[in-house]
Amino acid sequence: MEALKGGDYTYNGGLMFIVGLMLLSCGGGVKGIGVNWGNQATHPLPASTVVRLLRDNGIQKVKLFDAESATLNALSNSQIEVMVGIPNEMLSSLAASVQAAENWVAKNLSSHVSANDVDIKFVAVGNEPLLSTYNGTFLNTTLPALLNIQSAIIKAGLDTQVKVTIPLNADVYESASNLPSGGDFRSDIHDLMLEIVKFLSDNGGPFTINVYPFISLHDDPNFPIDYAFFDGNSSPINDGGRVYDNVFDANFDTLVWALQKNGYGNLSIIVGEIGWPTDGDINANVKYAQRFNQGFMSRVTAGQGTPMRSGPLDAYLFSLIDEDAKSIQPGNFERHWGVFYFDGQPKYELNLGATNSNSIVAARDVHYLAQRWCVMSSAASLDDPEVAPSVSYACANADCTSLGYGTSCGNLDARGNISYAFNSYYQIHDQLDSACKFPNLSVLTNQNPSVGDCQFRIMIQSQTTSTGARVTRTFRPLELPMDLVVFVFMFLFSVM
Repeated sequence: MEALKGGDYTYNGGLMFIVGLMLLSCGGGVKGIGVNWGNQATHPLPASTVVRLLRDNGIQKVKLFDAESATLNALSNSQIEVMVGIPNEMLSSLAASVQAAENWVAKNLSSHVSANDVDIKFVAVGNEPLLSTYNGTFLNTTLPALLNIQSAIIKAGLDTQVKVTIPLNADVYESASNLPSGGDFRSDIHDLMLEIVKFLSDNGGPFTINVYPFISLHDDPNFPIDYAFFDGNSSPINDGGRVYDNVFDANFDTLVWALQKNGYGNLSIIVGEIGWPTDGDINANVKYAQRFNQGFMSRVTAGQGTPMRSGPLDAYLFSLIDEDAKSIQPGNFERHWGVFYFDGQPKYELNLGATNSNSIVAARDVHYLAQRWCVMSSAASLDDPEVAPSVSYACANADCTSLGYGTSCGNLDARGNISYAFNSYYQIHDQLDSACKFPNLSVLTNQNPSVGDCQFRIMIQSQTTSTGARVTRTFRPLELPMDLVVFVFMFLFSVM
């Protein structure tokens, strides 16, 4: 399989199998739907607010990408099952030292499980560390880190409660025949994969895999769009009598065949990430996201598996909330995977299976900045030589991923594009007066400049201490791909 630039997703050129799911099949029934909770945001909601959001929506499982104390403390006594994560950057030190692994377990597991009553069920060792585009960076440290964490968990007496796993990209397996039945592990890591699979089997850990059908469309415009969804409207693929009418089933069963061929056909599988973004790409929109996520949720609540695994899927949606500070190297859509916007407001109706309602509950007690926006002055000229560098600076230090062809703000005119960039910078920088001082170009307004689906959003307030003092946060420049810069400028000047 060929990995996409950015190392987050892959697909097979034949069936175009895509990455991004973790499945948690633990024998027994499904305990609701899980979600991924990331925190790469300039203004993250307080952890306590997010935990209440989870509980209000009947979400009983959460997957984290780290083990931050504030997050775990908020999950104390919540009765929400937790998967904590170990970033790839820590694998080397954990692989080299049993003591380092024991220290990590003591700090991030033992203290929270015993003292704070956090229901930690899994530890994710790394995040897609064997991705082919990493060029072997974590090849020699992933399994040793896994072994040392397992030893530390046993020493801490937590091995009956906490299981280890490795979230893997779907490029760890492939199909020579472009059918699920041709599935096997990637040839260059075949032996390593068998060691990992044997370890998981011996220690009761699940195989965790990531699959994103959306990337099929993003990467290949000729991909049959209906095959990405669960409506049954696509032309099915017949594999020895097993019929596949969607890419998820085909991808998942390719893994099942790979496990079965190597003697581990009964190993449990976790779908840890599955979802659809709502902006930043022509195929990333609310309509498709609702169609995909509700289609998947209907399968989960019905207990429907795949042709090779008929049991219920225990899955984690990706993701809970938009993250405006995520890397956009994979694509501008990367900051828009949330079922909720950055402020905890739902994007669309979705039945999560906890009730019969299609409505999901918004975050409560969210506090916003003032109803002010920074826009381009009506007196400013589009020909001003400061326009291009100002927009470039604003987008490089804010979030302009909603600007572009087929996006929510793709129909703005030149002034609208400039205003959007200015306002994004202004909001992300807490509406500081100095953040709306683009030379002779910008002005503050209390008139909402939003147009249709293009929302000029007001940022939420920064978290404060108990004394009301503002918490100091460092704003790091947000990445802006050159193609977006080029597009914005081409678009600006094509409509002048």
